[in-house]
Amino acid sequence: MAETIVPMTMDDIEPCIELYIDVFNSEPWNERWTYSTTKERLTDFIHTPKYLGYLLYEENQLIGLVAGNGKKTDVGVTFYLAELCISNRIQGKGYGTILLRHLEKELKNKDIHSLYLLTAHGGVAETFYRKNGYEVHRDRMVLKKSLV
Repeated sequence: MAETIVPMTMDDIEPCIELYIDVFNSEPWNERWTYSTTKERLTDFIHTPKYLGYLLYEENQLIGLVAGNGKKTDVGVTFYLAELCISNRIQGKGYGTILLRHLEKELKNKDIHSLYLLTAHGGVAETFYRKNGYEVHRDRMVLKKSLV
């Protein structure tokens, strides 16, 4: 693997949109992202306070991205991992772990000692994160209320 990891900026938005749509509109997510909704989502990430994002390239081809933002807590800053996606054609080959490890190293360098994320129960995403040392927080749960 001859990969390169670089910070994600607004200059990179177009290839990120294409990657995001390809990944999340496919199995197992089957979501319905459009160009405009994806551009808004990724632009919002980049403009969020304490934003941090990285792109993974292999031989000048964008194959992955990770993005999120820091949030102040009573004991320091924790990081919310909002998105991690790897091109469908190479999932399961270790690239997600490479990108995740890079993010974790950068967070440690910024004196951020924890991160959290939301994902669905079961399935490939949960399996991936558990394989990488993540666990369900025993004191937290996700609550939702529909407003429609």
